[in-house]
Amino acid sequence: MHSTDIAHAPTPEPATGDRRRWFALAIVMTAAFMDLVDVTIVNIAVPSIQRDEGATFSQIQWITAGYALAFAAGLVTGGRLGDIHGRKRVFLVGIGGFTVASALCGLAVNPEMLVASRILQGAMAALMVPQVLSIVHATFPAHERGKVFGLFGAIVGLGAVSGPLLGALLTEGNLFGLEWRPIFLINLPVGVAALVLGSRFITESKAPRALKLDLPGVALVTLALLMLLYPLTRGRELGWPVWGYVSMAGALVVFAALVAYERAKGARDGSPLIELSLFRVKSFAAGIAVQTVFGVGLGVFFLVWTLYMQIGLGWSALRAGLTGVPFSIAVSVAAGMSVQQLVPRFGRKVLQAGALVMAAGVLIYLAEAEHYGLAVTSWQMALPLVVMGAGMGLIVAPLTDAVLSEVPREHAGSASGLINTVQQMGHALGLGLVSVVFFGVIDEPLAPAEVGPAFVDGFTHALGWVAAVLGAIFLLMFALPKRPAQHVEGAAAVEEAPAAGEKEPELVP
Repeated sequence: MHSTDIAHAPTPEPATGDRRRWFALAIVMTAAFMDLVDVTIVNIAVPSIQRDEGATFSQIQWITAGYALAFAAGLVTGGRLGDIHGRKRVFLVGIGGFTVASALCGLAVNPEMLVASRILQGAMAALMVPQVLSIVHATFPAHERGKVFGLFGAIVGLGAVSGPLLGALLTEGNLFGLEWRPIFLINLPVGVAALVLGSRFITESKAPRALKLDLPGVALVTLALLMLLYPLTRGRELGWPVWGYVSMAGALVVFAALVAYERAKGARDGSPLIELSLFRVKSFAAGIAVQTVFGVGLGVFFLVWTLYMQIGLGWSALRAGLTGVPFSIAVSVAAGMSVQQLVPRFGRKVLQAGALVMAAGVLIYLAEAEHYGLAVTSWQMALPLVVMGAGMGLIVAPLTDAVLSEVPREHAGSASGLINTVQQMGHALGLGLVSVVFFGVIDEPLAPAEVGPAFVDGFTHALGWVAAVLGAIFLLMFALPKRPAQHVEGAAAVEEAPAAGEKEPELVP
């Protein structure tokens, strides 16, 4: 689940009488929904892909991590391209590319083609998604935006809940004998319709003072992450060769080079990929650490969870999808309560309670998995999943406001973009770590009778790591402000026009 940073330009107020704006809204919301569902729909189909295509477990990790990595690396650049060349134009390029990449995923003839197509899909999402809220901002007058952002929040919730179920239904349905492929091919008619209608109904807009691109920065970030992730995913299969450790150590050198380059880029033209001055704000630096580590924990849990249910326990995709429904509902309910009722009264304590509640749910799940083994039922999983979902809901909804609350207003856009980027990077890193915390305790090859017990052991081991990650998040949250300031709160930030002489902030959803 992710939001995005969008440049807020002081454009003239849109006309309220133009009915085309509602068509434009439906189109960009559909695109946002496609992206959100695509992130969750694939996890549930992963075991079917692994079985039908004979994919190795490292390839399975890259089917999910490749998307997250490409999305993270291109997110800020995608937003800036829209500001420079026009949000409508870049949105249409993104959704067209996303549709083509979806077709390539659905028609993939081997795991390598599927991984490459997923990376392309993530890169196209990075062009498409950052335009969504900026198009809304350019299309709707200020007094209508509250209602529109409420709709956007509902779409986010619906995407999170419906993705696993839709993936399960499409995989189980085996439409036209295509097995898992319809989870990607379903994007084709939707994407083509959005492309045709978007070209007609979306109004073009640009930022009058857009930041410049930082392609060397993007290249350095991507290189560093690849040097870290590739050895993590392949290391176990190859017996942890020396070059893997050299590559991971080299990633730190590339990150150091990135920092030096970004400092020079900021001094030269004021448009670095990463605004390093933000890290002098203690709450922001801590918040970025929380977002990254939280992304790691979620990346580990969701992939391991689906492998445990479908390969370890031998459940169908539909049963696995239905088992996750209590979790999704709990996240939605707790997220609504945390923002509207709890955070205004208790501040940071709500976020910390969320980390502890989620950790408690993980530990209950661990105990149940060990106790019941292969005989565990969906009903027995409901309690830990509801507890975990409630904890996650308490964190995800108010976290962005808490991280941004002490950031100077002129840097709100850069900060929100960085938050979303590191969350995706953390997710990709977590997917890479599955090789260590899950597959690392499973001896191969396994006889058929050994698969279930081995996957149960791997799952409980991974849950221990996730609980430890949540404990670290709880401690990091002490550096967040006790009560988030009100000046950069949610969608309210977009209602204000930039002050004279001030760099326009990007929209914070």
